[in-house]
Amino acid sequence: MPLSPEWIDPRVSEGTSDLRDLAAFEGEPREFWGRYLAAVQKLSGAGAVALFFKAAPDAPWKRAASAKPGASPAVAALLPALDTGIDIVAAHAAEHDGCALAPREFLPSESPAGRSGGVAALAISPPLPSEGESCLVVALVEGASESETAEALVRLRLAAPTPGAFQRALGARHAGQDVQKIATALDVGVQVNKEHRFGAAALAFCNGVAAALACDRVALGWAAGGLVQLVAMSRTEKFDRKMVAAQLLEAAMDEALDQDETVAWPAADGSACIARDHARFSEDQKAPHLASIPLRDAEGEPVAVMTCERASAAFTQGELDRLRLTGDLNAPRLIDLKARDRWFGARAAAAFKAGAARALGPGRVWAKVAAIAIALALAVLFLVKVPYRVEADFTLRSDEVAHVTSPFEGYIAEVLVRAGDEVAAGAPLIRLDTASLELERAAAAADLARYRRESAKARAAGQLAEMRIADALAEQAAARLDLTDHRLSRATVNAPFDAYVVEGDQRDRIGAPVATGDVLFRLARLDSLYIEAKIDERDVHEIDAGATGQVAFVGRPAEKFPVTLDALVPAALPDAAGNTFLARAELAAPAEPWARPGMSGICKIDADRRTLAWILTHRTTDFLRMFFWW
Repeated sequence: MPLSPEWIDPRVSEGTSDLRDLAAFEGEPREFWGRYLAAVQKLSGAGAVALFFKAAPDAPWKRAASAKPGASPAVAALLPALDTGIDIVAAHAAEHDGCALAPREFLPSESPAGRSGGVAALAISPPLPSEGESCLVVALVEGASESETAEALVRLRLAAPTPGAFQRALGARHAGQDVQKIATALDVGVQVNKEHRFGAAALAFCNGVAAALACDRVALGWAAGGLVQLVAMSRTEKFDRKMVAAQLLEAAMDEALDQDETVAWPAADGSACIARDHARFSEDQKAPHLASIPLRDAEGEPVAVMTCERASAAFTQGELDRLRLTGDLNAPRLIDLKARDRWFGARAAAAFKAGAARALGPGRVWAKVAAIAIALALAVLFLVKVPYRVEADFTLRSDEVAHVTSPFEGYIAEVLVRAGDEVAAGAPLIRLDTASLELERAAAAADLARYRRESAKARAAGQLAEMRIADALAEQAAARLDLTDHRLSRATVNAPFDAYVVEGDQRDRIGAPVATGDVLFRLARLDSLYIEAKIDERDVHEIDAGATGQVAFVGRPAEKFPVTLDALVPAALPDAAGNTFLARAELAAPAEPWARPGMSGICKIDADRRTLAWILTHRTTDFLRMFFWW
């Protein structure tokens, strides 16, 4: 017949019910073991229960938890002393699938706890699915007979499968959660990898996370200059960072970035994370539940923060794990797109910084690079000597210049050249009007013929005096005729040598009168060009005759022509900027066909080899020496 309910110990019935519930327990392991020990204590009727663990076969046993509500002094004294003989208890439990030992069997006889009478130690070793781990449950039962002790051990053995079942269920739940986390991360990653620009990828990332975890809004902020800047927001293509909501959101992201930890609001009990800015944002924006997760680069440094908002429910630990895994798996793609979307200078600077970090170490990269650059610059400035050249303005001159003047007083009839023309020797330059000279020549020729006839007539008449007078007048007329012929021969002015017309444009003076000796043209020879340089008084002591250098014309700055310094005029000439000295230099090669007298440019004459520091500072040093000299 069935047993009456009053024959069954209520504690045993309650412990059995607790074990049945623990078989489907879905809480945390710490909570499970506390409930398990309480159920074991009720089931076995023990005064105290202790749990021991070891992670490997050769590892020592460690007490994990204890349950001893209402334990007697004898049991309470035995429980701490049990640690010294736990190896013996474990050996007996493993050998007999559970054991019941008196204190004297596993404790030293001189131990006070070892003389505790009427206490038995019941031990079982529940099998665990994890390889290498061992678990031992010890229940201390007081005042029980041998049959009661055996019955308690049997009930205790009934509780042995529960920890293994819980751990297998826990592993299955964790596996399911891991699959769910990976599925979420992969789904979001597919959307992110479709995009080829950072802005679109960041928006796809936020939209994917919002859809996967039923978030009202997901925002992504990127670290720049030590602060987080909002770069994307779910279901929002454009936003204003100057809005109060955006600024509060960036402050919350800064809070998570600075701590490099996941920050949830409301904060969980016992959380050490600071969440003041999250609380301020939650209150201002009426967002009851927040979670901010840092995104890290390959070196583990936080580079961005993802903040999720949800009004329906708080974020569970499993959801936070899903967010962290999603961020970790998609962060490399976002970081790569962010780096590629920057302008060329920023990409080059980042690549240089990365290379410098590998060579010099990751900390204070720019400070190290700056220190090395300054050291190298100082070494180059003060140790390396380079050729020093004196700079001066120059003008291209001709060795022989001719001034073409008017041969007689008259009028300009024709101008054949203009300034800048190249003329050959004997080429006509200008013609003067010869009409008046032709009349003078005809008059002179008529007078010469008349005087010669008068001379012949006087000779025939024997008039000596009249003959001599006629001869003298004839000679005078002949001289006047020769002068007129001479002027007629010079009416066309020719070039004395091959030259350039460097001055004189008489085309607008045709028909104008000219006096004898008026300068009509200035010609310069083509084959005797030289450089006339004006050297500043401060640099003249740096160069000597025979020095070499180069010149560049204003019209052809890309071409350089070597020169050699022939002579230096020892007398200074006053100039608007100060005294200058004229130096004559010869071109090492014949002048180019396009070279013309009067052309100018810059001349650099080689001096001595000097350090860069001296070249850059000697002007200032000389000024300061003169200024502070007394």
